[in-house]
Amino acid sequence: MKCKTALTIAGSDCSGGAGIQADIKTMIMNGVYAMSAITAMTAQNTTGVKAIQESTPEFLKQQLDAVFEDIYPDAVKIGMVSSSELIRVIADRLAYYGAGNIVVDPVMVASSGSALMKSDAVRALTEELLPVASLVTPNIPEAQVLSGMIIESKEDMSTAAKQIGDSCHCAVLLKGGHSINDANDLLYANGELVWFEGKRIDNPNTHGTGCTLSSAIASNLAKGFSLAESVKRAKDYISGALSAMLDLGKGSGPMMHNFDLNSLFSKNTLEKNI
Repeated sequence: MKCKTALTIAGSDCSGGAGIQADIKTMIMNGVYAMSAITAMTAQNTTGVKAIQESTPEFLKQQLDAVFEDIYPDAVKIGMVSSSELIRVIADRLAYYGAGNIVVDPVMVASSGSALMKSDAVRALTEELLPVASLVTPNIPEAQVLSGMIIESKEDMSTAAKQIGDSCHCAVLLKGGHSINDANDLLYANGELVWFEGKRIDNPNTHGTGCTLSSAIASNLAKGFSLAESVKRAKDYISGALSAMLDLGKGSGPMMHNFDLNSLFSKNTLEKNI
């Protein structure tokens, strides 16, 4: 049988809540075959990032070549990329292979507050990676960096989304979950602004929400849904994962990516045959 495929290019989170691990869980739950290229190994948990060990540019290139030369991805999600050298490798390989449906989650700061992107990498991101992307999904703090403006209202969100999209030549999903008191997100694509309303879920465990949302969007793009429909489906998925109220760890814990997994193989109890 054939199925749609998606590649995540991101860092590894050994605690499983974000990064490559969250991306793969999300892609599987959204019906695509998941592949990965690791940009960095991180020692982290729900309380913070302890250490980061980057992949070398050459090894990242080899990972990307290995994937594209054998199982060509229908969509690509890009997460944590902490250096300009790695960003340039990704941009070069994606252009070389003519990749499409590229979703960039500009991971600059972990939910615990730890910095995950070097300052010189921000310029490489905006000048080399975002122009080849289909969509970038910044939260409010990230959008402030990318736009160079303070965002304190929905009007500011509109201005910032246009500024980022027009300067970087890609669609923008500006997430309203930080600083703005709602869960509404704003999509700017093809010169139009579309709001996606969402209910705020009273769950303090939000580790990996950005990774999960962008991976779900990429998965739905891989399956052929439009950008707007992919965003809607991804928001519905993440609402379900948060509503399951998983509670793990001593800090900002992960969400339950498999909240709707009800197959025979997922059962954790032994049922006797009658």
